[in-house]
Amino acid sequence: MTELAKLLSEIRVCNICEKAEKPLPHKARPIAIGNERSKIRIIGQAPGTRVHASGIPFDDPSGDRLRDWLGVSKEQFYDEDIFSITPMGFCFPGLDAKGGDLPPRKECAPLWQDKLTAAMTGVELTLLVGQYAQKQYLGKKRQKNLTETVRHWKDYGPDVIPLPHPSWRNNVWIKKNPWFEDVLSVLKTRVLDCIQTCD
Repeated sequence: MTELAKLLSEIRVCNICEKAEKPLPHKARPIAIGNERSKIRIIGQAPGTRVHASGIPFDDPSGDRLRDWLGVSKEQFYDEDIFSITPMGFCFPGLDAKGGDLPPRKECAPLWQDKLTAAMTGVELTLLVGQYAQKQYLGKKRQKNLTETVRHWKDYGPDVIPLPHPSWRNNVWIKKNPWFEDVLSVLKTRVLDCIQTCD
């Protein structure tokens, strides 16, 4: 068993958030996929309600939009030789008073993210989907807000691309920022380049 396979096995049985001072409001169900050959790493926020139910990452309308942004089919998206999906929080965190998802659990990232990065040596492109991943991985290099961080995507090198979350809640953001289409054009090209190295 590879180091990454061992790590993902440990993540999938993790229940640290159930034992926290403010515990997860339901049974833990960590969701992550990938292998040592994955070329593209997607680091998002945390599973939503549908993903928590199915156990399949991005198995919802956000996933449909993300696949459209990437220019890939479902078959390609769930090919672990191409994509790994290792969100900031591996379990659905629950809903806030307005019905939106709570932030990723704070226990997850310190415990797992650095170990995953060290074990995922084949990754050629990392996608930081949403502000939580951008804060973790860009640190002081990120801009004052998500919009400016995504707008300045070229500052983070060809191997890292920050993205907004593909949620329907960001429809207004997408309409207000037409320049994002240029980012998606580059993104699709970079993803295709990575896929071609898998063949």
